[in-house]
Amino acid sequence: MEKHEEVLVAIRQIIRAIDLHSKKLSKIAGLTGPQLILMRSIEQLGEVTIRELSNHTNMSQATATTILDRLERNGYVRRVRSIADKRKVHAHLTELGQELLHKAPQPLQDNFVSQFQQLEEWEQTLLLSSIQRLSTMMNADNIDVAPMLEIGSILKNE
Repeated sequence: MEKHEEVLVAIRQIIRAIDLHSKKLSKIAGLTGPQLILMRSIEQLGEVTIRELSNHTNMSQATATTILDRLERNGYVRRVRSIADKRKVHAHLTELGQELLHKAPQPLQDNFVSQFQQLEEWEQTLLLSSIQRLSTMMNADNIDVAPMLEIGSILKNE
């Protein structure tokens, strides 16, 4: 097999791993990756505004709001206006949301991040520059995405 074919096979394996994990997450918890990431962030940050969630997850506020709308309709999250500052709205997990969160599998990128951080600095830099070059070669370097490994829509069934 030629080197370019080996690179394409490795890319396809990564795409397939992401797809399989997304399907597992959907089957087990009925959630998308971005929904799970927002719910985990709400749990970690406690009383949190949409802006803080957006910054913490590297999603736009519009994207975070759209995902929260769906999570709220499903009864996993509720939004409460701040008593101290009526202009602020905080997101909270419901009891149902907490139960769902605890049975959901870990995001795929958690394992990646853990292993990546164990690499030497030079190897991290080498991998970063290589993957950035691949992104450019595939005309994908100008696509705006959040740092999460997920395929498909941010909203389930859309």
